[in-house]
Amino acid sequence: MAALDEILAREFFGVKLGLEPMRALCASLGHPERACPTVIVAGTNGKGSVSAITARALTAAGYRCARYTSPHLVALTERFVVGEAPLPAAAVEEAAAVVLEAEARGRAAGAIPGPMTFFELTTATAFEAFRRAGAEVAVVEVGLGGRLDATNVVSPVAAAITTIDFDHQEHLGDTLAKIAAEKAGVARPGVPLVTGVSAPEPLAVIRETARSIGARLVEAAAGSDVSWTLDAGGRTHLRLRTPAAEYGPLVLALRGAHQVDNAVVAVRLLEEERLPPPRGAETGREAPAPTVRVPRGAIEDGLRHASWPGRLDLRAVAGGRSVLLDAAHNPSGAASLASYLRLSGLAPLPVVFGVMRDKAGAAMLAALAPVASRFVFTQAATARARPAAELLAVAAAAGLDVPCEVCPTPTEALEVAWRHAPRICVCGSIFLVGDVLASLAEAPGGPAR
Repeated sequence: MAALDEILAREFFGVKLGLEPMRALCASLGHPERACPTVIVAGTNGKGSVSAITARALTAAGYRCARYTSPHLVALTERFVVGEAPLPAAAVEEAAAVVLEAEARGRAAGAIPGPMTFFELTTATAFEAFRRAGAEVAVVEVGLGGRLDATNVVSPVAAAITTIDFDHQEHLGDTLAKIAAEKAGVARPGVPLVTGVSAPEPLAVIRETARSIGARLVEAAAGSDVSWTLDAGGRTHLRLRTPAAEYGPLVLALRGAHQVDNAVVAVRLLEEERLPPPRGAETGREAPAPTVRVPRGAIEDGLRHASWPGRLDLRAVAGGRSVLLDAAHNPSGAASLASYLRLSGLAPLPVVFGVMRDKAGAAMLAALAPVASRFVFTQAATARARPAAELLAVAAAAGLDVPCEVCPTPTEALEVAWRHAPRICVCGSIFLVGDVLASLAEAPGGPAR
């Protein structure tokens, strides 16, 4: 895995926003980003869920659908999915090697000014791997922002902005309007732009961006009739009517009331997509239409069966114990998790919590405190993690009326939390959830969904 190891080593290069190096790299590769129609999904929270629902529906419609998401939880190959499974590591390695060769050519020719970042190279690897895999359509999740994100070299047939909230302010700006302007960079002239944003300040920016470039804006939050209930098991029962069709009643695969909003965005996004018929589709004697709609049944399949591990992911563990894993890593995500715990009747419960140094840990703890019977602070195995002992001080400074303790490793933190209750929650960081998933997979008997 020499090529993938080299790309992983570039994580230390940090974030570098800008499209010119990616454009040069894609040109050197022969433009794999143009190999199939692409749907691009941006947003602060919810973009992974919308991508998962959209890709599942397109697969159900008969397409060989690729999905590129980030970050991964345990293995890098999680980012590169075709159909219902990640591509084999060997296939990703081959694509990565081709990408590194193209980068070297571009640097030698002066088209690429310096070493490219981890995210740029993984994005290019996705395009190349999907081309080699014969993808008919790709769903691409934006990494950071939108306007200058490496994924934004694509020419999408449809785009989405799920939500706008505070995160990555050092890169995207310190107001919701500035953040919205960056994320609205995925809009294209004449291309549908679906948004679930309803707050006036960021929505005004999205509206103006769409108007100024001639994108057709679809406001999912305003244009749908939705009814839903949460059952005793924490599952969401949904009925949805849009201007195009009715869906349900059905049970959403993804847990949490916030997934209702994500479901509406995904449905409206799928309704707006026009794609060539999938290969092998029966078209009768007449020539096939240039583009077709995604069938209603396939859209419902996406809602019922989408999988997005580590997001309100309830797993049973040996010994009658269970753990709810949620990759909430900003205050908005923590608030959604707290709402789910209240509405589902799971609260209060012990919360294993770890966060990255650049995240708003105090605000996240404040959102979670009302549903936590205690906090067990720990840290993921990454240099970016905030030391668990610091979190104890943060909780004390915030005056949280919740018992707190510290464990140096996630595995120890799980055991300590389970001493207090058979069901616990792990949250605060995608990296922490990844470490816990890896440790559960190694445990005797392994976890059950």
